[in-house]
This record gives sequence, C-alpha cells and structure tokens, in this order.
Amino acid sequence: MMLVKRKSGVLFHISSLASPFGTGDLGPGAYEFADFLNNSSQRLWQILPLNPTQSAFGDSPYSSISAFAGNTLFISPSLLVKEKLLEEEDIKTPPVFSAGSVDYSQVRDYKNGLFENIFKRIIKKLDKDFHFNFFCEDNEFWLDDYSLFAVLNEHFKGKIWNEWPQVIRDRKKDALQDFKNKYKEKILEIKYLQYLFFKQWFRLRRYCNQKKIQIIGDLPLYINYHSADVWAHPELFKLDKHKRPLVVAGVPPDYFSEDGQLWNNPIYSWDTLKMSGYDWWVKRMGHNFKIFDWIRLDHFRGFSDYWEVPAGEATARNGVWKKGPGDDLFNALLDYFPQLPIIAEDLGDIDPGVRELRDQFGFPGMRILQFAFGGDKSALVHKPHNYISNCVAYTGTHDNNTITGWLAEGIDTAKLTKKKLTGVVDRERRLALEYAGVKDTELKEAHWAFLRVLMASPASCVIFPLQDILGLDGKARMNTPGTAEGNWKWRLPGPRIKEHIVKKLKKLTETYDRS
Repeated sequence: MMLVKRKSGVLFHISSLASPFGTGDLGPGAYEFADFLNNSSQRLWQILPLNPTQSAFGDSPYSSISAFAGNTLFISPSLLVKEKLLEEEDIKTPPVFSAGSVDYSQVRDYKNGLFENIFKRIIKKLDKDFHFNFFCEDNEFWLDDYSLFAVLNEHFKGKIWNEWPQVIRDRKKDALQDFKNKYKEKILEIKYLQYLFFKQWFRLRRYCNQKKIQIIGDLPLYINYHSADVWAHPELFKLDKHKRPLVVAGVPPDYFSEDGQLWNNPIYSWDTLKMSGYDWWVKRMGHNFKIFDWIRLDHFRGFSDYWEVPAGEATARNGVWKKGPGDDLFNALLDYFPQLPIIAEDLGDIDPGVRELRDQFGFPGMRILQFAFGGDKSALVHKPHNYISNCVAYTGTHDNNTITGWLAEGIDTAKLTKKKLTGVVDRERRLALEYAGVKDTELKEAHWAFLRVLMASPASCVIFPLQDILGLDGKARMNTPGTAEGNWKWRLPGPRIKEHIVKKLKKLTETYDRS
C-alpha cells in the first residue's frame, strides 16, 4: 500500500507519556498528546509494540510473552475512576514516582494492587457482562493460551516454559485442565485486564482518528521463545523433540559488529506455516490491523531471507542465509485483507531481493537522516535529496541517539563560544551541519534545522521522535542497542509541551504542505 499524501508525525511510545502513576498510560496524558498532534498539524503518531513487557527481558517492548496481548501497565487508573471501577480515594495518594523515567517494578507493584481491588469488586458480575464475554469469545484464539501461560509463568516463577513439568510443557489436556480449575479466578482476572486494556486503547484510537490522526504500530518479525505463542504452537517453529530451539535468529557480521547480532529468537517453520495457509500470521496481522492504522514490520529483510544460527552458538558468526516466505505470505494476506498498510523496516545491509519484495507490494521503506553522512555507500540512500516519495523518513528511530545527542557525540572536544565553535568536530557531524545549513552559533537550535530538512524532502511521510522536536540531549535516548540496562525508561517529565513549540512545529508543517 503506497503512501500518497504528504504528512508528518511523531514517534512517541505510550510509556513515555506524562502521568502521575509512574509510566505513561492510555488516560488523560494520551489525549493531551493527541491534542498536541492535532494542534501542531501532525497526522501520524508512531508507537513501539504494545505487548506486555517483563523485567526478565529488560522490559523491552520487543521481547514479550505474547504477540497479541496488551501491556496492562498502560491501563489508566484515572479512566478506571471515571468508569466507576475505582474510587477517587483509591488513586489519591500514589507512590512517589520518578518524573522523567519509568521504574517498571514499582509501577507493577502499584498497579497490580489496584487491579486486584477491582477484580474483587466485579468478579461476581462478569458472567453477566456482555461486552467482556464478547471480548473473550472474539479473542479466544490467543486469549485462552495467553491467560493460562501468564498464570503458569507466575506459578513456575518465570522459569522458561520448556523447563516446566513435561505434561505442562507438552500441553497434556488433563494437566492443563487441573491448572485451569485451580487458578480459574486468576485466569479470569488476566482476561479481564486485557479487556480493560483494549477498551481503553480503542477509545483512544477513535479519538485520534476523529482528529484525522493515524496510529502507526510496530510489529517485530520474531517473537520471544518464552511466550504463550511458542508454547501453544511449537509446531510453527524449528524446535527439537524436547521443544528447544534447533536454530535461532540474528544477523551476520557487518561493518558495525564483527560477531554479528545473536537475537536468540526461535525461527519459524515457514513450510509448516505455508501448509496452514499462514493461518497464525493471518490472525496476527488481522489482530494488528484492528489495533493500528499502519504497521511497521520490523526486520523486513527476514521475510525475503533470514540469518539462521545453530542454537548454542556464542555469536552469530556461524549462521547461514535461508529463504523466507517472500511474496507467498503477503499474497496469502491479501486473500483476507483488501490492502496491506505496511511500512517495511528495510534498514541495514539489504540485497535486491528485499527491495523487490518491498516494491512488489508498494510498501514504503524507511530513511534515517542520521545515516546520511557516514562514509559507506548506503549513506546516499539516506540523504534527503535522494528520497523517493514512497518512503517514511526519520531523524532517528528508538534505536538512535537523539539528534542533539548525536551531534554531541562528534563535538565532545569542541567548545561553543559566543561567536563560534572551536575545537574538533568529526567529519560526519560537520557534513550534517553543513547539509542542514547550521552555523556554529546556532547549535542550540540545530534540531529545528534537521526537522526542516526532512519536512522539505520528497518523502511522503516524515516522523520525528518527540525528543528531537524538543531538542533533548542523549539522556532522553530510548534505547541503546547492545546494552542491557537503562533502556525503555525515558518519559516526558512535564504534562504539557510548550505553546511556542506547538506553533513552530505547526508553521513548519504547513510551510511544506504536510498538514
């Protein structure tokens, strides 16, 4: 599905919204942000995956125990009060949370206490709750397995599922029924929380759509081995007789990493999926098409060909390229959906086959301004004057430093005086500053020059991380790939974005016909 109209928008995850409850949520802060988008003429809101996160996996939204469930930490206590599921007194004195970051453990303890109180009040009424029961029936495909898996995960204290008792690991009917009977109420509570999450989410999405704001979701190609999906559908993955991965995902050594990247996700058995008509993928995409207006497919290259590494390897060096499902999968999806509103994450070292697959279905690819000034040949693709119309251009993604932080990486030994910049600025940043027309004395406002460069480009859609609109430094970075600590925590410390920023962004947007 090709992009046709010029638009701009903001990359800003739900967890980063301002809120008095420790993490951003689907309550007032989300609606205020939607108003900011509307008031500044932005028409796109891109977020990271909405799935549940786990402390065992660094609370990364890209490493979830479900490819379908929503993150219940995003349920808004304020909206629960409006729905009369909580009393004002219940949320009157929340713990003291950090203003600018998320402490996931603290948030879990607080919100789980609220949820338990709600469930105690409504449990006897659920069998007569039409909307809740309809939700359970409509989402039975994933909800039953997820709710049971979540209970088992807690019962076995986070132990990886293939280490559970064999009868549970292998999903023996009688053993599972015993657990369902024993934890009936807890399973019901997990389902109810999913109902509340999606109820709040769809209200927010309607609000955005009414203001002509489209939401771009993010869908990782691979899923976590320790997930309800792999446990419930082991035949769809390359596992051995003990349900352990035979091979795992990653990418080969390249300019950035001499050992490659070893992700350790299980790899799909695409032949098995094909025999089912890609049923699991059809359900997964259908679920996400309901939730979002557009979907960014992470690691799009893996649909063309993927790097397969034997399980147990210490690095990704000893892998091999394997053919992915290619156009067969997307043709199967078109049998169910009239169009595929997909953005292809086609970054990195891609070959002609990836480009051909992307272009065959008209999927827009991605361009990253921070990649435009390096010494490799791929930099040419990321220079704004080379952009094609059917692409989505970013100053940076969640994996990049902020523009201000990125510039600072190259001018650490330089000093900004009242008149000029003295000292050493690396070649890459110097080229970027020259390209954007930034003078030495204008560095503090350089982020606006880079926003202008993208706004003026031929790209139909441009997206800016909110941190770049605000000109924040590297402390506001969302994720640093290859590091295990300190990621996914940043959030907006104040509830409102200053009016002069709204006006400046609106004027820039209208100047380049993106409103």
